[in-house]
Amino acid sequence: MKQIALIFFGGGLGSVVRFLLGRWVNGLHNINFPFGTLVVNVVACFVLGLIVGFTDHRQVWTQDTRVFWAVGFCGGFSTFSTFSYETMGLMQQGFSVPAILYTIVSVVMCLAAVWGGVYLTK
Repeated sequence: MKQIALIFFGGGLGSVVRFLLGRWVNGLHNINFPFGTLVVNVVACFVLGLIVGFTDHRQVWTQDTRVFWAVGFCGGFSTFSTFSYETMGLMQQGFSVPAILYTIVSVVMCLAAVWGGVYLTK
């Protein structure tokens, strides 16, 4: 139950930070490009890398801290960070073909799913 609470509060914080950061970045320009989302995804990936480094490799932070920040905060902030971490893991284990396949299938299927959801509402 403790981990559920950590994920819940971390996810809420991540979602609010995503909204505020994305809105702030998009307010800095008048270009028709989703810079806010791009920045959020890159920052989330960097933050997840730090969390994994400090908890798994250096063992500076506890597993509860990892759950709050990695699963909760980064999960609410951007699931792209988890996707990137999993893809990197496949590549580091020597599974380059599955990593490339996972990337292509994820992007294509997610775009198709968004299109399908929009199409069904018309």
